[in-house]
Amino acid sequence: MTRYEELLQTLPQDPKTWLVTGVAGFIGSNLLETLLKLDQTVIGLDNFATGYQRNLDEVQTLVTAEQWARFRFIEGDIRNLDDCRKACEGVNYVLHQAALGSVPRSINDPITTNATNIDGFLNMLVAARDAKVDSFTYAASSSTYGDHAGLPKVEDVIGKPLSPYAVTKYVNELYADVFAKTYGFNTIGLRYFNVFGKRQDPDGAYAAVIPKWTAAMIQGELVYINGDGETSRDFCYIDNTVQANLLAATAQSADARNQVYNVAVGDRTTLNQLFNAIKQSLGTNGVLVGNEPHYRDFRAGDVRHSQADIDKAERLLGYSPSFDINAGIDLAMPWYIQSVKA
Repeated sequence: MTRYEELLQTLPQDPKTWLVTGVAGFIGSNLLETLLKLDQTVIGLDNFATGYQRNLDEVQTLVTAEQWARFRFIEGDIRNLDDCRKACEGVNYVLHQAALGSVPRSINDPITTNATNIDGFLNMLVAARDAKVDSFTYAASSSTYGDHAGLPKVEDVIGKPLSPYAVTKYVNELYADVFAKTYGFNTIGLRYFNVFGKRQDPDGAYAAVIPKWTAAMIQGELVYINGDGETSRDFCYIDNTVQANLLAATAQSADARNQVYNVAVGDRTTLNQLFNAIKQSLGTNGVLVGNEPHYRDFRAGDVRHSQADIDKAERLLGYSPSFDINAGIDLAMPWYIQSVKA
């Protein structure tokens, strides 16, 4: 039995109170769903900047009325310290997901990205420290590796940031480390690598590649690939990401705390391979795709290749990803199809 399988058995027997910031977003709502199904009490904080009420509504349909009653939502903003303090009251575990993602968004509007990702992060650190929470787990990013070309990416070896977004996520790690050394407040940062799955927004200028391409294929629209299609990523299905968060939050070992971990599968998929995988999965679900991809210029601020070394998370957290890219796409596809046709 894996450490995560053991955790899934023990958590319902000893319920805790969890705070999920960004709870109406993609990753936040999946954390909410899992925690409620484990009979935990969850406080959710969101300002609906990039999250949606429909995500919370969907979660409500997937849990029992008794489980849903254990959820309390606070509409608030992490840039407001009072909102952060209110959310942290009586909390055991903080899962801090609230942020403004997207490299292009940060290039277009670095000020708002900075305010949310750095000022908001610091507010959450202070509020959680003062509330004396048991643990603080936050969403870091693989963008921190910047221009370091080596593969696979190992936590201790990073390059220079390539975008304002990457700067903000690196600053999060620096603040977290300083809070450990200065206040004895230990945190865990999870460097996400291209997370995908249900409730990931396919719309808007900053939509992630898998939901965006899937929606375009279903609707018979052109799929645009930046560059030659040989850019590669370590795509990580949402259930793997949820697992990493729960393992990090409940980690007891002192060696496991005040660390950053890669959260991925440890594999590499090119954009051309990704296109064919989505096309094949859609075909299995009765959606035939006739168009071939359209290639255009490389995108500013993008990293050419990305692949994670997940040994550290496996060793110190007991992380064991259960889904590779193809299994994840097949699991997510019915949701993508339904959401586009809705």
